[in-house]
Amino acid sequence: MESSDVAEQLLFNQSANLPDITAVTISYLFCIFGGSLSVLITFGNLLVIMSIAYFRQLHTPTNFLMLSLAVADMLVGLLVVPFSVVLFVSSYWHLEDLLCKVRGSLDALLCISSIWNLCCISVDRYYAVCQPLRYRTKINVHVVWIMIMVCWTIGTLNGIILSVKAPEKGHNNNKCASIQVQTQKTIVVAVVFGFGIPAVIISSIYLKILTVAQKQARSIRNNATSAATVSKMERKATKTLAIVVGVFLMSWTPYFLSISFHPLSNYTIPVNVLQTFKWLGWSNSMLNPFVYAFFYSWFRSAFRMIMTGKIFTDDFSNSKLF
Repeated sequence: MESSDVAEQLLFNQSANLPDITAVTISYLFCIFGGSLSVLITFGNLLVIMSIAYFRQLHTPTNFLMLSLAVADMLVGLLVVPFSVVLFVSSYWHLEDLLCKVRGSLDALLCISSIWNLCCISVDRYYAVCQPLRYRTKINVHVVWIMIMVCWTIGTLNGIILSVKAPEKGHNNNKCASIQVQTQKTIVVAVVFGFGIPAVIISSIYLKILTVAQKQARSIRNNATSAATVSKMERKATKTLAIVVGVFLMSWTPYFLSISFHPLSNYTIPVNVLQTFKWLGWSNSMLNPFVYAFFYSWFRSAFRMIMTGKIFTDDFSNSKLF
């Protein structure tokens, strides 16, 4: 058997007992990669969660939406990635089919919830930049919690639908991989409601925000008031969150486009291409904390106080981070 065949059978969990050194090496390398990714995702987003939860100055509507996003990303690192690693290296395991469906359901729930959280963040940024005088009346803690509930409800419904409609083990003579073959109707529902609609909303809102922010930037050059400073801070926050959205879309668009064209192409897209795009999407859950740390000085301060254990020595919850 060629080593490439061994690798392919291991990568896609096809039935084989492969005591081959190449297969074992690939398995170990993948465990290291998956384990490292899981730790980075979990640790980075846990820092975001702890920062927002602990420091009262970060208790704002925007940050609560970021908190919800961080929870979804952290759970990807805690649940989806480890399940995928286990499924990658498992063979002839009687729980594999159940674990595959659970992983697929959690994958849809968490990733789609993340997308809708980003959609709500874009709405928050629209009012903060484009309609600042109406922001406090339109976006408050009560409204934000309703947004968060809607995001997680949409994700949960998609997860249930994909789990119920998932094929039984043995479909196309393959075991569980990082993607699950679905019916065309299920794929349409997942792509349209899980990615298409929020992506269009997000893109449209940020184009509008960009136009307004450019006008504000020109006016701020001639205005030295405190209101101008506040507006500048809002624009900086908007820029950072726009980068988060941009990174997210670049990470997930290839996967959703490929699964959209997969049935139209009579399922000719190679499985390894679909799997690569899926892992690219999961890797996005690791990136947001690095974006926050790079652009937000107050998040860097919060991260530093948490990582050094300073918050455990005294009450610093009222610390001024900015």
